[in-house]
Amino acid sequence: MTKDECCGGCRTEIPVMLEVADVVKEGKGQTSFFFRHKLDCKPGQFLMVWLPGVDEKPMAVSYWNKKEFAFTSQSIGKFTNALEKTKKGDKLGIRGPYGNSFSIKENACVVAGGVGLSSVSTLIDSLKNPLIIYGARTKEHLIYLKRYKNKNLAITTDDGSFGRKGFTTDILEDALKNNKNKIKIVQACGPEIMMKKIYDICQKYNIGLEASVERYMSCGFGICGKCMINDKIVCIDGPVFNSKQLSKMPEFGNFARLKSGKKVSLREYHGVHA
Repeated sequence: MTKDECCGGCRTEIPVMLEVADVVKEGKGQTSFFFRHKLDCKPGQFLMVWLPGVDEKPMAVSYWNKKEFAFTSQSIGKFTNALEKTKKGDKLGIRGPYGNSFSIKENACVVAGGVGLSSVSTLIDSLKNPLIIYGARTKEHLIYLKRYKNKNLAITTDDGSFGRKGFTTDILEDALKNNKNKIKIVQACGPEIMMKKIYDICQKYNIGLEASVERYMSCGFGICGKCMINDKIVCIDGPVFNSKQLSKMPEFGNFARLKSGKKVSLREYHGVHA
């Protein structure tokens, strides 16, 4: 929110009810919600989105300019399935933005998996001709194809229905082997198992990494502690972490916490979290 909406010139932690200006279907079960409203944010930051009577969840800012912003949701559970029914003219509670941001550097490679592309989309918009490696399960799950049609974009799908059959990490490894693009930093968001492999590849080729990590969040500003990963609080220390930080997080790629705070495997976490 802008400062003039906050008591005493500071950001409020109370959701501001904003009217949805437009709803755009992006891919299978993936929808962007636009708001014609000013928002001060940096690439990689997120919002807390409140759907009255349902719940509140973190959403990355996926589109941004001086007059409007948007977030992109994927329908995978109670909250996101209910959110998909939201129409133009409806109102949602918005607070934030929260968290840190990606670095803006030259010779960047941005790697995204699935709806994780929404978390790096404003980063891509801020970078100068980055190599973009993007993967999804199938062609129908791909988003923003028209948006980035003139970019240096390499696409993979698990089933080979679009682009190269395989995984983003296959293309990344090939790119870093010869490094014709003179890549100096990799910036990523997507399934954590994918990002852990990206971390390993970057370590192998001595390339810096920034990864946007997802965890269950309740407050968004470091009070509840539910989004802990080792000794870091994702909503305030992250969600973007660099290679040095990730190297000190044995839970990265292995464990996460449920709403109750119980530590479980990533497989169990994604099985119940939506």
